[in-house]
This record gives sequence, structure tokens and C-alpha cells, in this order.
Amino acid sequence: MREILPTLARWHAAGVPFGLATVVAVSRSAPRGPGAAMAVGPDDEVVGSVSGGCVEGAVFELAQEVVASGEARLATFGYSDEDAFAVGLTCGGEITLLVRPVTPASDPAFGAVAASVAAGEPVTVATVVDGPAPRGATLTVWPGRAAGTLGTSGLDAAVTADARGELALGASAQRHYGPRGERREDAVTVFLQSFAPPPRMLVFGAIDYAAAVARIGDFLGYRVTVCDARPVFATPKRFPAGAEVVVDWPHRYLAATATDDRTVICVLTHDPKFDVPLLQEALRRPAAYIGAMGSRRTHDERREQLAEAGLTTAELSRLRSPLGLDLGARTPEEVAVSVAAEIVALRWGGSGAPLTTTAGAIHPRAA
Repeated sequence: MREILPTLARWHAAGVPFGLATVVAVSRSAPRGPGAAMAVGPDDEVVGSVSGGCVEGAVFELAQEVVASGEARLATFGYSDEDAFAVGLTCGGEITLLVRPVTPASDPAFGAVAASVAAGEPVTVATVVDGPAPRGATLTVWPGRAAGTLGTSGLDAAVTADARGELALGASAQRHYGPRGERREDAVTVFLQSFAPPPRMLVFGAIDYAAAVARIGDFLGYRVTVCDARPVFATPKRFPAGAEVVVDWPHRYLAATATDDRTVICVLTHDPKFDVPLLQEALRRPAAYIGAMGSRRTHDERREQLAEAGLTTAELSRLRSPLGLDLGARTPEEVAVSVAAEIVALRWGGSGAPLTTTAGAIHPRAA
């Protein structure tokens, strides 16, 4: 959804109605997760994808129908091997889509949502999926304000509170309520789609490996900052255009920088005078991943120094060192792939093993 928002905002500003299909639920090995979106606009222009191509033709027709009727629809697509020409998913999973018409009258806050996402301002869009509330109705929730309604003030109040909770986590999920927001009922299904600012990747040590890690971090959607105390190395021309480059002592910069449970910290300085004070700071603050480069001998020596500095066993257990998965990587680019693979595996609970040696669902539900 984030990727297609600029196009949708342009259509909305021009007053052009369009059909928007959003994945609101998945099961088993679905190709796209909740929040994936596809839209059909003027002159039958299509942007986005909900299944990687399996059901897009049927969704295209649904989007045209909801624009013509003005009424949102719910559709589920699963796997079928009985008819070679049946519309369905080839992966064996199942996705549920909410397909709704979007116009300036039906969703006046849509442009504000797009503007907030572009500016990095967190926002959650709550949309009625099913139940006695108006299907397709939206309530847009920012940290300090809200716009729109789902039909009743009680439902709006309950959903607003939950939307801000999901926004703090950067999560998207379905929630169930009674018609007036009763939390112990499930008459109304609401999809909460959060647009939190991109997570941060902090790379310390402006070496060739850092440049490669910064490039792959930018590719994965992180907001990348590279920090090094040595100005001769910390020059913007050595790093991706989207990366921020800071000249400062790493531990001092991190101490003055906010992190959260999505932040990735990569310590590539490979020098104890930088590494130890930096990791003392990093291992005592929120972060999704803290990795440090170095040999196993370097890791053992660094761990001893950190323990002597007072870090607990629990704090030290958060350190991924030597960082990366065992891919046999040699070049900076290969090492960057190894680091990125470990970050992705840790995020989603993957084993890092070849899929040919594993069994069960390829995309297990994350914890």
C-alpha cells in the first residue's frame, strides 16, 4: 500500500473514483500479507498487487464493479485444483480482500493519509470489513487526532484506542467489536492498517562493508544512518543517496538517538575503543537486532570486556556476533546479504536453513 499511495493520492486529488482492494486476512502460505493492495483507476490503470499475479484479473473486475455500484465487497480466494481455469492461488494459501470504492466524498481523509505517510508521520486507517457497521467505512487515526466514523461513537472510541496501540507497534491486524464498540463481542470486523515511519538501521563504522550494508538496508526499506568518528571515511559520496552520514563518536551519537523495537544496529567498526562503549549503550536500549562484526576471537575478547563493564548475561545474549548467517560470504556485498538474511530471519522467526531441508509452511505465522 505504501508504494502505491502517491498514485492513489493523485487520483484522489483529481476527484477521480478508484477501486481499492486490500488484503485483510491470510491463511497458510499466502503470497502477500495483510495490507498488500491493488487499485484500479482512470482508463483502467492498475497499480499494486495482492497475490503476485494469481487473482489480479478477478480483482480487476471486482474493483470496476465496486466503483460502478458504490458499494464495498468482501472476496476470498483460495487454492483449487479441480478446474485448471478456476481463479485461485497456486501456492495453496488463502487471502481475503476488501474491495471498496474511494472518492473524495466517501473517504475525504485519504489525501491526508497519503501526505502523512510521505512525511513520515504515523497514521492508522481503520476500515469496516464485515458486520452491521457500514462495510468500507473508514476512521483515520493519528497519535493526536482522528477523522471519519465507522457508524457509532462507541465503535469509533474503541477502535481509536486500539488503532493507536497498533500504531505504536507498526502493526496491521483485524479486530472484532460489538456494534457500539463492545470489546467482548465480534459482530463487527475492523481492519487496522498502520503506516508507521520506516524502521531505522544504524550502521557504525564507515568501511566498505558498511557501504554494502547501508545499500541493502536502504533496499529493504530502512531509514539508514552511517556513523563514524573519522571524517576521512564518513563522506556521503561513499554511501547510498538515501543514507544519512554522521561524523561523531559512535557511543555518543547512539546515546543521543532514539531507538525502538524495530531498530537495527550494525557495529562494523571492528575496533575495541569504538565497539565496547558503543555496545554498552546499544545492549541496554530497545532494538530488534544488534550485530557486531569480528572474528570469533574478537567476539570472545569483546564479550569479556563488556562483562567487565557490568553488562548482564541477559544483555549480552542480545548480541549477534559474529553477525550474519553462514553463507560463506567473502566480498562486502556478500557479507551484506548475510547480515540482511539474519535480520529478516530474526524478524520473522526463520531458521536460515535451505527450504529444501525444511517441512511445513514456507511462511509460518510470526510470533
